[in-house]
Amino acid sequence: MTRSESNPSPRRQELLEAAYSHALRSGLGELSLRPLAEEIQTSPRVLLYLFGSKDGLIRALLARARADELAHLQQLTGSQDEAQGLQPVACELWRWLSADAHRGLLMLWVESYARSLIDPDGSWAGFARDTVGDWLALLAAGQPAGLRDTEAGLAQRTAVLAVLRGALLDLLATGDVTRTTAAVHLQLAALG
Repeated sequence: MTRSESNPSPRRQELLEAAYSHALRSGLGELSLRPLAEEIQTSPRVLLYLFGSKDGLIRALLARARADELAHLQQLTGSQDEAQGLQPVACELWRWLSADAHRGLLMLWVESYARSLIDPDGSWAGFARDTVGDWLALLAAGQPAGLRDTEAGLAQRTAVLAVLRGALLDLLATGDVTRTTAAVHLQLAALG
């Protein structure tokens, strides 16, 4: 951890937010410091100073994206009553995932997830594995306490996660909200 990560400066936070907005629009695949610095009105040298390296900036952007996603999803699941069960929580998550307003974040998530699998030791290291854990924990909030800590409860959450992620990938590829939503609801009813 660099000094700037343990005690972030206001300028670092400001540039991180500007770079995050850029990443939501453009992704991280072709990220180059010089054009990014020009767009967010700084210099590559300042970015290197504040983030240590391009990889350090990417790690900071991934952490920012993950925090954003978790904050949104925890807000959704926090408003659900565990007595309602996993199905209503999953339906609410799908409603959020399928909203147009979240496309940039979700495209960034898919890109980061894939890169984490392709380059497991690089900037994206652990991102895919960590997000699986994040989502399984969020889905657990919808399960009764007696089921939550069982193998059956874990299997149920894993099946719901597979449905949500599969439908999300299809939605991002096609934009077909009606069809993917119908498929999600069909599968969640079968799992319920």
